[in-house]
Amino acid sequence: METAREAAASIVAAGSRGGGVPAPAGEYWSEALKSFLDHIPISSVPGALQPTASPAVEIKLEGSVLDAIDTMYGGNAAGAVIIDEVQSSFGKYVDRDIGFVEFSSIVLWALEELGKVEHEPKDSNSDFLSSLKQYPQIAETKIAWLAKLFLWEPFFPVRTHDTLFHAMLLFSKHHRLNVVPIVELMNSNVIGFVTQNAVMELLLQSSGLEWLDKIADRQLSEFRFSSVRKPVLVYSDQTLAHGLHVLSKEKMGIAVIDRKTSCLIGSIQCSDLYLVLDDSSLFRKRTRVSMEEFINLNKKNDDKHNNTENSPACEGQNILALRNTGQRRMGLPITNLKSDTLKQAMEKLTASRSSCSFIVDEQGHIEGVVTTRDIISVFSPPCMDSSIDGGTFFSAALEQAGCRVENGQMIQNS
Repeated sequence: METAREAAASIVAAGSRGGGVPAPAGEYWSEALKSFLDHIPISSVPGALQPTASPAVEIKLEGSVLDAIDTMYGGNAAGAVIIDEVQSSFGKYVDRDIGFVEFSSIVLWALEELGKVEHEPKDSNSDFLSSLKQYPQIAETKIAWLAKLFLWEPFFPVRTHDTLFHAMLLFSKHHRLNVVPIVELMNSNVIGFVTQNAVMELLLQSSGLEWLDKIADRQLSEFRFSSVRKPVLVYSDQTLAHGLHVLSKEKMGIAVIDRKTSCLIGSIQCSDLYLVLDDSSLFRKRTRVSMEEFINLNKKNDDKHNNTENSPACEGQNILALRNTGQRRMGLPITNLKSDTLKQAMEKLTASRSSCSFIVDEQGHIEGVVTTRDIISVFSPPCMDSSIDGGTFFSAALEQAGCRVENGQMIQNS
């Protein structure tokens, strides 16, 4: 299979042989980057195609919230494909794989609902799942019904013959899209996934190429997101329950800062949520444990694990694993200085599998934040067409749930 660098080299060679008047420098590298991206098959994305016959954890459309959380947690899956194998109410067969939902979305929703009805656990020894069982109105909520609350993730699949260009366009234009499913040509079953970190990892393989480095070697201070995007903050003395509540609203990394010094001491991200199930005491004490205590607790746990497991992600490891080797240490934030290059931020994010890096000054005060989506958007040439509106499978599923898709946006029917 042709590597990313080999594909780019062939494009350069073809360009050098072409005649005619050369394009202006800005247009040249933009078109070259576009051409480069459109020559890299989806199958080249690290971890996109898994060796197993069924790479995805599956949950049924009529399944319950409790079953979905239990299935994903037990299957070490950060997300699951929603399946439906019955005739739809409007008379045509709906594709078997019709949607996608993230573990974090359902867990955060369930925590919010529990917070409305449970001031103290009925059983002082209860864990998250057993507490859910005590409230059937939450636990037995149907996965199909959650589509009305926009808890399903956008489902815009690609096929194996599509390219990196296509995946990057989807990520940069659909702001709620974190995972792109890969489906088979014949039966539309999901056979793999593309994540934002995997896209950046593939881009980094082309480090040294002119049109990539022209962007990646610029300092973070030169990009608009370094001053426009405001980081979400919570104080270290606020409770874990408060941090989780903010996380449920923002769905992006939250910075934890010291109230007196305003310095960054930690962070909490959606990828940390499995800890609430791993450690039942965290769930029970979430209204009393401070964010600082949560961060320090996880630093200790990570130190134990790092003594025996301190290597990058294994080749062939599930790209959607809930717990990944090589993942960032829980509670510790990923940071960059404004003087760092975009490439340095990309390297930190891919190594840690984090969704964002906080931009700090020399004293540790937060000045901004850069997300994986921000970076992917930077590499999307201005000439990219934003008219792609996938979701044929998702649209069919939403019809059953009383919703529809218009211009890439989900709308609940009145």
